[in-house]
Amino acid sequence: MALFKRRTVGKPGEWYYCLKHGTVEEGPECRAADRFGPYATREEAAHAMETARERNLEWETDPKWHDTDAGKGKAGAEGD
Repeated sequence: MALFKRRTVGKPGEWYYCLKHGTVEEGPECRAADRFGPYATREEAAHAMETARERNLEWETDPKWHDTDAGKGKAGAEGD
């Protein structure tokens, strides 16, 4: 009896982008750590890397996630 070999069964029409193989697959064929998804369409899954790049860029340039006054901490340390 093999432990932890149960595969996740996807719903019909769910699409994934496999990071390991660089391919679009219907249903989860590869392990979860190696894929993005699920996506509603094959086309969305095919553009998964582009979508990820766009989201990363939005996050990297979001002022809520970064200090906008970078010199503030340095100036405070010098004045002490």
